[in-house]
Amino acid sequence: MSTPSDHRFAALSPDELARATADAMYKADACSRALGLELLEVRPGYARMRMAVRADFLNGHQICHGGLIFTLADSTFAFACNSYNLSTVAAGCSIEFLRPVQGGDELTAEAVEQILSGRTGIYDIRVTNRAGETVAMFRGKSAQIKGRVIPAES
Repeated sequence: MSTPSDHRFAALSPDELARATADAMYKADACSRALGLELLEVRPGYARMRMAVRADFLNGHQICHGGLIFTLADSTFAFACNSYNLSTVAAGCSIEFLRPVQGGDELTAEAVEQILSGRTGIYDIRVTNRAGETVAMFRGKSAQIKGRVIPAES
């Protein structure tokens, strides 16, 4: 059964819908914006983001705080799994930290949908440094909830 929201976006290609959804999410995502996360690319089931490792991101060992690497991966996961304009949240996730990240580096996270079955999806997110080395691997399980990222017009 179609909804007004379906009709509103019927003329958009899947890539255009993913971009419109990402634009709406980014505008509402104060955390990602405050941390300087940049959305580089989005398409259905895929997203790529970048984050500069600022001095205030360093922990007591003078390497990037793992929580900030996690946040970059988690935000990228969110943009990928919401790319169909169906409200989706994390049902679970894990991360493996593989190498330290120095201040002044730049991280890129790339989220790739592995499977979408019913209302559940699995996404793998690779986080790399400026040299292209993998610094972390994140796996997220998504769950669709009621609603849309961009709701139907009133």
